[in-house]
Amino acid sequence: MAKRGPYGKGIERREQILAAALHTIAERGFLATSVAELAEAAGLSQSGLLHYFGSKEDLFVAVLRKRDEIDIATLDALTPADLIQVIRRNTQVPGLIELFTHMQAAAADPRHPAHEYMRLRYERGTAAFAATLRRQQGAGLLPAHLDADATAAIFFALADGLQSRWLIDREFDMTAHLEAAWHSMIRDR
Repeated sequence: MAKRGPYGKGIERREQILAAALHTIAERGFLATSVAELAEAAGLSQSGLLHYFGSKEDLFVAVLRKRDEIDIATLDALTPADLIQVIRRNTQVPGLIELFTHMQAAAADPRHPAHEYMRLRYERGTAAFAATLRRQQGAGLLPAHLDADATAAIFFALADGLQSRWLIDREFDMTAHLEAAWHSMIRDR
């Protein structure tokens, strides 16, 4: 049941804004989209848009959280094949990769709104991925020598780096490189 009253309406409106922002940034690109254009896409003024988020940086972090929420909802388990599929789908939304890459760089500053989002994203994502790798090891699907925690951290870092490279050269096949790296990581020694 939907929430009623001003609080519920605020949550609903915020979700509508995020949907419009995801669509607009994915279609036009992060660098080619202004806050004024995002406000227009959501049917608001700039100040009306920022009322729901506080600042443009907070809005962009909320867009990334929403993108993560959508990606995770489509996965049954966080397997290597699932992550590679997410990277493959990302080629269809280069604007969101631009946004992620810019926010990732800005997050190096602990005062930036994206800092905590990125820190928790990597912490939770690599922990969940490492747990899946350990389950696959227990089922005999992956070699026992594989260090699940290190492999998860390396895989996430590699995926992000390959996406950044792809932004520079759209002919670069990041998923093929990620798949090759994965197969190299799991090869029996």
